[in-house]
Amino acid sequence: KKISDVLQKSAPKPGVPADLQNLLTQHFGENRSVIELEELQLSDSCFLPANDLTHSFSSYLKEICPKWAKLRRSHKEKKSVVMLVLCSSALRCLELIKSMTAFKGDCRVLKLFAKHIKIKEQMNMLEKGVFHIGVGTPGRVKALVEQDALCLNSTKYMILDWNWRDQKLRRMVDIPEVLYQNLYIL
Repeated sequence: KKISDVLQKSAPKPGVPADLQNLLTQHFGENRSVIELEELQLSDSCFLPANDLTHSFSSYLKEICPKWAKLRRSHKEKKSVVMLVLCSSALRCLELIKSMTAFKGDCRVLKLFAKHIKIKEQMNMLEKGVFHIGVGTPGRVKALVEQDALCLNSTKYMILDWNWRDQKLRRMVDIPEVLYQNLYIL
């Protein structure tokens, strides 16, 4: 059987914190000590409720971040974002940016992916302006963090586009390149 055949027959289910914990344990379990693995354990209080697949993206963001207007107004730092949304591809990033118009209001959204946007341009934009939401791929976000162009200290929300499946019915955690870059960011 092909994995796409199996995935096509399975009903989508929302991600849960245990999924991410299991992923971290699987990935780092072989070459970490017991103490280091304990440090990787995230408490359930670190997680927001997952989208139960009944919400649109904007309504989900309104539910998990009811005080967005206050957070947005108080954010004045350059080289950082309040909310970071990680997706598996640039096309998915664009879809999510379009679908969050009801939520974002007049805040500034930064596209953090490699499709037609050079990393130097993104670095200049981060240095010159204040952005509230960053939507991007793990690879580009990782590159920006490594070059000190993006600081995650003031990031309050990191949203993983966990449930979305591409044409081959793969989630972002099913694509090895995307998965490793996600784990680096976490």
